[in-house]
Amino acid sequence: MRRNREIGALVYAAVVYLLCCSVTHAASGRLVDDATLSAAVCSIVYPVDQSASERGYRYLFYGNGFFINEQGYFLTAAHVLGQLHGGQPYILLRQAAGPVRIVAATLVAVDRDHDVAILLVTPNPFAGGLKVAFLPLAYDWLVQGHGVTAASVHPTKPLDAYTVDPLVEDRTSGEVFDFRFSRLDKGRSDTDLFLFNHPVHRGQSGAPVISEESNAVVGVVEGQWLGSSIVSLPTGADQSSPGTGAAVPIHYAIALLQQRGIPWHTASGDLDPSDNRGAPGSGFSPPVPLSLVASPYPSQALFGGEVVLDTLVDSRGRIAELKLVRGESPFLEKVLSAVRTWSFFPARMDGQAVAARIGITFQFSQSLEHPRSAPKHKYEEPSPASAERGPLPVVTVEPQYPSNIVPDDNVILYYLIGQQGRPTSLQVIRGSESLTTAAVAAVQEWSFVPGRHAGSDTDSASIVVVAFRHAGVKQPLSQTK
Repeated sequence: MRRNREIGALVYAAVVYLLCCSVTHAASGRLVDDATLSAAVCSIVYPVDQSASERGYRYLFYGNGFFINEQGYFLTAAHVLGQLHGGQPYILLRQAAGPVRIVAATLVAVDRDHDVAILLVTPNPFAGGLKVAFLPLAYDWLVQGHGVTAASVHPTKPLDAYTVDPLVEDRTSGEVFDFRFSRLDKGRSDTDLFLFNHPVHRGQSGAPVISEESNAVVGVVEGQWLGSSIVSLPTGADQSSPGTGAAVPIHYAIALLQQRGIPWHTASGDLDPSDNRGAPGSGFSPPVPLSLVASPYPSQALFGGEVVLDTLVDSRGRIAELKLVRGESPFLEKVLSAVRTWSFFPARMDGQAVAARIGITFQFSQSLEHPRSAPKHKYEEPSPASAERGPLPVVTVEPQYPSNIVPDDNVILYYLIGQQGRPTSLQVIRGSESLTTAAVAAVQEWSFVPGRHAGSDTDSASIVVVAFRHAGVKQPLSQTK
């Protein structure tokens, strides 16, 4: 279990106090200005007193979160709220003058598998009188070496915190150095985490991780990575071994927001980018990925495999239907868990958002002895009578594994497929240089049947995910800098 559910609130607060760091760190690089961060990032607490004393109201500190729009929607890690055991969460808000206020928040959406939760603070704190701001979200994909900063706030004395006491702001900077899959709790689905090479502090769970390139939030602090497992920051037990930072990519939150129709901002200032892709035009354009995550290679798989899905993306960019074309256990379960969190910019017809089908292929490739010929797989073509379908591969080729030893990883490719079934353009969404080169070279030898709409072949989109695994010894975790 991630945490002991029988621990009392006061005992928990004592643990937080002993483990929480009270040093403020200066951020490096280009970030959201300090005033905006201070106003957007807030503590999640629970009031203890029914009436105020000379020091204001006493409260228990649980973690962090941040506002994402001017309607009062607030994003955090689900496990921070889990510490309340179903109790009412509250947010600490700064006033223009005077001590902080404790304001109730309502849980409106949660993805417990990937540890994301959305709250709504009411009445709307942006209506006036409070120092509040929102942070934009980034829907680009991180790479190794990407500079990030985690920002959080906590009381000076979490064991004995009152609303008149000052708050301490933390800024910890580092670089993304690895990507790992982890089950954040027993029985949950795999979550694609990114690791950054700076220890994060106790109490930073739920805090935003901000890109120093896009100036927007790219993740939510999950905990400390200790080499093979996650230690949840509010209840971690060993301060002497701080570990490195682990964060849940913001893609999981974007998918949840899109499912619930909750708007958010981008670094450019757009609100709800799924409604604002490009200028109105004529003709048809297929769905474009907004938020994708990869899938882990099943540990119990002895050999490779493929899963192909014919998928309907609705006019809001949400996956409305997943039709299995081929694939089986243990790969299918991993693929479905990942794809159900995907979201898109919707397809357009003459400038209007419309539903459209895309093809999705996951290929699980395992390295073998070198040299070897690239395995080729041929499949029967689907019935031409189909009125609607995405583009589907009928010939696939596995990539030649790079000769140099590289960690297990995923490559995500986005192809536009023309009416003749041939790729017309390629976008690399994720992947290291060596693995991407191998994946692209292999997919260029694939053959597709084109997508169909209203009974006619049409331009369409296909997403190909290639999961690489070494048949030999598992590679160690990358070293931090």
